[in-house]
Amino acid sequence: MLATAMLGVREVQQQRPGIAARLRQARAGDVRALARVMAAAFQDDPVFTWLIPDDSRRGAALERFFGIELHAVGLAQGSVWTRDDLAGASISTPPGRWKLPWPVLLAHAPGFARVFSARLPKGAALLQLMEWRHVRRPHHYFAYIGVAPTRQGQGIGRALMQPTLHRCDQARLPAYLEASTERSAALYERLGFVLIDELRLGGSPPLRLMLRPPRVTS
Repeated sequence: MLATAMLGVREVQQQRPGIAARLRQARAGDVRALARVMAAAFQDDPVFTWLIPDDSRRGAALERFFGIELHAVGLAQGSVWTRDDLAGASISTPPGRWKLPWPVLLAHAPGFARVFSARLPKGAALLQLMEWRHVRRPHHYFAYIGVAPTRQGQGIGRALMQPTLHRCDQARLPAYLEASTERSAALYERLGFVLIDELRLGGSPPLRLMLRPPRVTS
């Protein structure tokens, strides 16, 4: 599928005081607004730029893509954490749910074709490589974390990850993600993630595969 964490993760923002909006799980009625937020967050992502090189259509294409991801991955397979102001979202899946079933993938194939157009074969090949390299031991998987560009730098991305990281620690399970930039990888390292590998497809930008061991809680 052109889904489940297919293309890296937007940077996590450092925590700052004054983050007052309440965290909550997203609902189906939030999808349209969150798809717009995620599209804006990933507009300049290097892997999405490689897959959708036309700047004039990337925003609309990403909005469609994240609409599918939010419904088919987050709400159907795992969880989507957001805030009351819908300033960002974290899409994650629990152990054993990171890969979409083939019937679901096929049902969304026309939508993915509209998103990636002539670059669909590259997207499909990248997804296959990512699935092949995906960790196999039980883990929680962060598919995407995105924050509205005007709200970045306020600790929102970090906060959106905390419910899933807390669940990892409680269950003594690792968390896994792919980082698409050096800056995002450095920020994830501050949350306890370590670089375990890197992948490229042809001339694609690198994806940094990162795993966070569980933190022992008393």
